Amino acid sequence: MKRRDFITLLGGAAAWPLAARAQQAKLPTIGFFSVGSAGALSHWVAAFVQRLRELGWIEGRTVAIEYRWAEGRNERLAEIATEFVRLKVDIIVTHSAAPVIAAKQATAVIPIVFALAADPLGTGLVASLARPDGNVTGLSTQTSDLARDAPGAVLEMADVQATARALGLEVVRSEIRRAEEIAPAIDALKGQVDGLHIAGDPVLTAHRIRINILTVSARLPTIHINRDFVETGGLISYGPNMTDLFRRAGDYVDKILRGKKPGDIPVEQPTKFDLVINLTTARALGLEIPPTLLARADEVIE
Repeated sequence: MKRRDFITLLGGAAAWPLAARAQQAKLPTIGFFSVGSAGALSHWVAAFVQRLRELGWIEGRTVAIEYRWAEGRNERLAEIATEFVRLKVDIIVTHSAAPVIAAKQATAVIPIVFALAADPLGTGLVASLARPDGNVTGLSTQTSDLARDAPGAVLEMADVQATARALGLEVVRSEIRRAEEIAPAIDALKGQVDGLHIAGDPVLTAHRIRINILTVSARLPTIHINRDFVETGGLISYGPNMTDLFRRAGDYVDKILRGKKPGDIPVEQPTKFDLVINLTTARALGLEIPPTLLARADEVIE
């Protein structure tokens, strides 16, 4: 081999890793963040990533994803959103009103996709459901007690109260602002109410196992919008299939990465709703679920 050829080949071999790293650095990047924890959202994130894969966006190969978790600390949301702006991610993906608001305040340029949000029009996330305008779009839960003072939870509580009044039921509101207030709130309701509605809030979802243990101990039947509560010991849930919503968020990301503007993509509603009943919890509470209700359930956990 000639010395010149050897040098040329060596130069090519040395340059290849540099070229590969440069190409890797140019991958479109998604900034995914939540007020909850990685463990609490793992199955939802998996559905989102799987849908991206089906559409040709393979994590680590054709797209990069930066994950951030606020772990129930709302004060971290603005910090994370600002970090994503500094990292110059191509799209921000999140869920529920508070993180979307934080992202929207951090940037009016980077597209923002929410996998779910209660009444995005009423909370000012978008200008219109049919034509959101701006840089925000996604999927609305449009839902329809124990709750935090988060925007989505407040709207959900208002719907529950309106329905309860129409049925002649009295509603006792119990608002919490920190995870430390969960146990005292449930303890205060013991013997005072006949049932408990738990709002679909990311922080409450993150602490769902603890909430279920406390409510069963207090012999309080619970109803939820989020099936994750029932899978870990809650009594009944009825609401949008959250896994499906996160999966559909992948379609929004695909459209934006292929050049569509978020403001031109309509906000969509849930198409799948689940009624889930936990018979084990019912027995622990000494309750008998009517056969007609069991027959209508999408899933019965025994």
